[in-house]
Amino acid sequence: MNTDLLKRLCETPGVPGREHRVRDLIIQEAEGLFDEIRVDTLGSLICTRKGKGENPQKVMLLCHMDEIGFLVSHVTDKGFIHIDPVGGFDPRNLFSRRVLVCTDNGDHKGVMNAEGKPIHIQSPVERKKMPEPNEFFVDIGHGAAAKDMVQIGDFVVMNEPFEEMGEKIVSKALDNRIACWLGLEAVRKLVKAGETHDCELTVAFTAQEEVGLRGAKTAAFGVQPDIGIGVDTTLACDTPGVPEKDRTTVQGKGFGLHLKDGSFIADIDLVREIEALARSKDIAFQRTILARGGQDGAAVQQSAAGARAVGIAVGTRYIHTVAEMIDKRDLVAAREILTAFIAAH
Repeated sequence: MNTDLLKRLCETPGVPGREHRVRDLIIQEAEGLFDEIRVDTLGSLICTRKGKGENPQKVMLLCHMDEIGFLVSHVTDKGFIHIDPVGGFDPRNLFSRRVLVCTDNGDHKGVMNAEGKPIHIQSPVERKKMPEPNEFFVDIGHGAAAKDMVQIGDFVVMNEPFEEMGEKIVSKALDNRIACWLGLEAVRKLVKAGETHDCELTVAFTAQEEVGLRGAKTAAFGVQPDIGIGVDTTLACDTPGVPEKDRTTVQGKGFGLHLKDGSFIADIDLVREIEALARSKDIAFQRTILARGGQDGAAVQQSAAGARAVGIAVGTRYIHTVAEMIDKRDLVAAREILTAFIAAH
């Protein structure tokens, strides 16, 4: 599998509304895979392959480009950078993090910490206080000069390396750069195998999913597909301290066939079709339901006159942290089912 591409996708910074670098990377990789590539008004990348059939069905894959992060909201005279979250963070995962502050004139390494005293001089009451995400600040080490280097609206991402650990991959931004990888690699496999399809296929690399499925709404309205597939991560809580009923997926058991979350309920006929296809191709899968949260499949399902929709997900441990972990076998299974589904349509 093309882990080099996944590494480059994960390590390229891009938060909601600032997906430009990720989009540029995908455009380079998409060359020769699609008949038409365009950028819509919200910044989503719309890549289309023409179908071989007459009056072809429109099939759309939605793969969001953005990662959770922050926008700079204020820089003090002493150069401390205050931030506003774009995406959902658990503040327990934000203490003493290495970050990258991305500006129009270059990127600056920094450290993130919460406002307040270090543990050595905290009172017992202060030790129990959990700060909110917007109470963290960034220090890039340049003192007062930082005020001339960073401006309001610049963005901040975590700065941690991509690692392979046996069958596992660990990185920031696997949510949802794995979907960007899948959108490219499923089509690349189809092309290399010389497979054709009757449907008109659109792979939309969407913007601003982490703040309300915004890019998917506009992209789906523009395409108006018959079938939409939200490609995303989901939870893999197969770890200590989580009851079995809350695990969502188990790593190494295949791709997640996503039936429901807080934003949508999948089309049951599509669920059955994908299950039958996976069994016929001996592709491992598991049904998934997520109690809360949402993904781009909901936006395509409800756009314009609506579309039949389903989710294809990859179970991810430690999600929305710098240590997100997936199993390579689940990622490959997701690629295989997407390629097979496209070829069958």
